[in-house]
Amino acid sequence: MPTILSHPAVPFALGLGLGTKIIPRPLLAAGMVASILPDLDVIAFRIGVPYASQFGHRGFSHSLLFAFAVALLGAGALLALRIRFNRAFWFLFLATASHGILDACTNGGLGIAFLWPWSNERFFLPYRVIEVSPLSMSRFLSHRGHNVILSELLWVWAPCLLIGATMMLVRWKIAKPSA
Repeated sequence: MPTILSHPAVPFALGLGLGTKIIPRPLLAAGMVASILPDLDVIAFRIGVPYASQFGHRGFSHSLLFAFAVALLGAGALLALRIRFNRAFWFLFLATASHGILDACTNGGLGIAFLWPWSNERFFLPYRVIEVSPLSMSRFLSHRGHNVILSELLWVWAPCLLIGATMMLVRWKIAKPSA
């Protein structure tokens, strides 16, 4: 899995690219939190749930159904801040679903249960270029953790910032009247 430092890169890039008129700051913050939520499943290790279980790491909490549920609940809660439901729902859905997509690009683990509960099959994407992060802090604070951060900078942050900045420039070009 990428670290919790990199999962928010996707909603951050979308927020940067679309701007605060479309993605207000509270929605951006909610999207960044939503992008991390699937990794709460690591708690399952502490209570004895096996990794390969549908309730283990990269199981149900990485599914599209989970992303749908998070988006539904989050968009409903954001109505109180007068953020349009449709906009909040789709942004939160993409933010949460992006977690599984990034994890499916890693070079380790058992894959992602995108289709849970309809299927317990786990999937990877064809391009598994992101170094999988160790789950223990001691292993993360080692040479391996250094390689993970470098991999995430190259394969997650750089593309996200490039896409976000390009979207922002296009948005500014469209909004700025030609001279």
